[in-house]
Amino acid sequence: MLSTCRPLRRPTVFLLSLKRCGWLLALLLVLSACPIIVQAQILDDSTKVLYGARTTRIIREDDVLHDRTEGRVIDTTLVDFPQTRNWYHDSTFFQDLGHVGTASRPLLWRTNTQLGTRLGRNAFDRYARDPATIPYYDSKSPYTFFRFIQGGFGEQVFELSYTRSINKNASVGLAYERFAANKIYSTNSRSGLVEHTNFLFFARFQSTDGRYRALFNYNNVRHNSVEPGGVRYQAAVSNGGAITRPADTGPDDLFGYAEEAPRLTTASNLEHRDGMRLVQTYQLLGRGLTAYHIVDWRRQFNRFRDTQLPQDLSSTDTVYFRLYPERRFSQTATDDRAELQQVENTLGVTGHSETVEYRLYTRQRNASLSTGQLTGNPGTIVELLPSEKYSNTFVGGTAAFRYKIFAVETAAEYKFFNEYMLRGIARLGPLTGEVLSTSYSPTLTQQQFNGNHYRWGSNFDATDQVFRGLNNFDNTKVQQLTLRLDQTLGRQRLQGSVEFANITSLVFYDESGRPAQSGRTLPLLTVSARHRFNVGNFFFDNQAYITRGGDVAELRIPGLIANGKAYYQGYVFKKALFGQIGGEVYYQSTWQPYDYNLSTQQFYVQSRFTSGSYAIADVFLSGDIRTVGFFLKMAYVNQGLGRDGYFPTPYYTGLPRRFQLGVRWQFFD
Repeated sequence: MLSTCRPLRRPTVFLLSLKRCGWLLALLLVLSACPIIVQAQILDDSTKVLYGARTTRIIREDDVLHDRTEGRVIDTTLVDFPQTRNWYHDSTFFQDLGHVGTASRPLLWRTNTQLGTRLGRNAFDRYARDPATIPYYDSKSPYTFFRFIQGGFGEQVFELSYTRSINKNASVGLAYERFAANKIYSTNSRSGLVEHTNFLFFARFQSTDGRYRALFNYNNVRHNSVEPGGVRYQAAVSNGGAITRPADTGPDDLFGYAEEAPRLTTASNLEHRDGMRLVQTYQLLGRGLTAYHIVDWRRQFNRFRDTQLPQDLSSTDTVYFRLYPERRFSQTATDDRAELQQVENTLGVTGHSETVEYRLYTRQRNASLSTGQLTGNPGTIVELLPSEKYSNTFVGGTAAFRYKIFAVETAAEYKFFNEYMLRGIARLGPLTGEVLSTSYSPTLTQQQFNGNHYRWGSNFDATDQVFRGLNNFDNTKVQQLTLRLDQTLGRQRLQGSVEFANITSLVFYDESGRPAQSGRTLPLLTVSARHRFNVGNFFFDNQAYITRGGDVAELRIPGLIANGKAYYQGYVFKKALFGQIGGEVYYQSTWQPYDYNLSTQQFYVQSRFTSGSYAIADVFLSGDIRTVGFFLKMAYVNQGLGRDGYFPTPYYTGLPRRFQLGVRWQFFD
């Protein structure tokens, strides 16, 4: 079912993976040898290295729009390299299905600030690059980045990127990444569960006088995830009258991993994302007035398929899961598809002085949504609903004033004629206060869905050629106040925040897996603290999030999330190697986690399953030799101490104890 490179179990097999991706390596080699590109002199006459991390600068779109063209130094630290959360494009806390690349959602509350038309299929957002935040490079020499991580259960992260300057005003680059994982509930430990690939091309240009600047990227993402549906309860297994496997009696009996059976065997989710983004700026009156234009085209295609629908789900499955509540178009197979294409054009002006900065813009978004379903037995793909088109117009702007330790920032955006976002931030030394108010519409998926197993808000009147019965949800409104502290005192750094949010008319997915709207205001309080300090060569980093109001019918947020890390670092072998050795513990309190509806790609609230509190302890050894970093890690070393496993999502077990290793190599020539 999965194509391209398979998940690897041993680093030696990695060479086979490179052969299958040879077209990319060939392209990188051609680019590196291109004669039109300026030659990079790495050594001077004394063979002293001239180029390195400090001569290669990262420039992002936000830097160009704020006229910060000097760039930022590349991060070469080891601190977060062994941490799993930092292997992807979103390093915050997430709930997932227990393995690399599986569907996920943020654990903590996030106020939505994206207005207008949105597809609402976000289960794989964590693994996709945001075209607006892609790094560009200003390098004095060619720069190559390589990263490879391998785990004992087939989890794999591979990344290779190459960039170089054509001259001092232009640079180009390529990047390729792959995430993969093997099935947990399978006797075949090489059977693929997740396959994620991403190809990226990016380029940067500026005129000789620096008045015109342009950034361009093309992004291609392919994500294929087998959907096991969680662990199935199994009856006792006998062999010649002797019981070889006792019957499962509760969730704690489901930590047999390879001995367990999945609920589904032929289901999968596929997501394709394609995008092109071009940003152009031109200084009209120096730094005081710059015009800019952004054109952004994106396509997102989602498909859920099960080629062999189970004919009879037992009563136990029906109680704990609502996998397939009905079969509307086909009794034997499912193939539901949705595709959103959109183009955004943004025109604006920006400018700044030493103390004042501003930006004003208008944006037009045009989008179209089409769907398809497998109909009949064996069936064909039919567009039962006509494509819908959407047009959104926005205006907005930002303004900021900074003077010494005092700063004020404001931002606003308005979508004609019913959505808005207002934000105000004030800073005084280490203290920050933020006020956020927003009103945003439900996503397209929340408004309508037409699939083999679920349907809502999708009644189409063929006579009038209009939709009737769309979910008539009001806008969700959020009023949020946040106070933050960030203070460094010698070797100690203390960060803390108190966030209070009032959420009105929240649209969520209820216990049936369908969208619903809350008829009340939900108060939510989140308190966080992080303390980092060192005593000599011993370093400590502890953080915690406490949430109140997150255990209601419409929301599920753990009451406590904590993460603590302690390590010793220093030089060895006459300072030839810089190393760290330590441990990390993640803790999550008891809660009723969101369940996952695989056919709609949505997480929904449930009250049938409670996940007990659990702690995950890791120990690691990491090192750095010039431009090469590495780590060796034993994950979940405390498995079996108190409990044999944990459930991040109902009936989806987290990975057991395993060994992981990673290598990161940066070349500056």
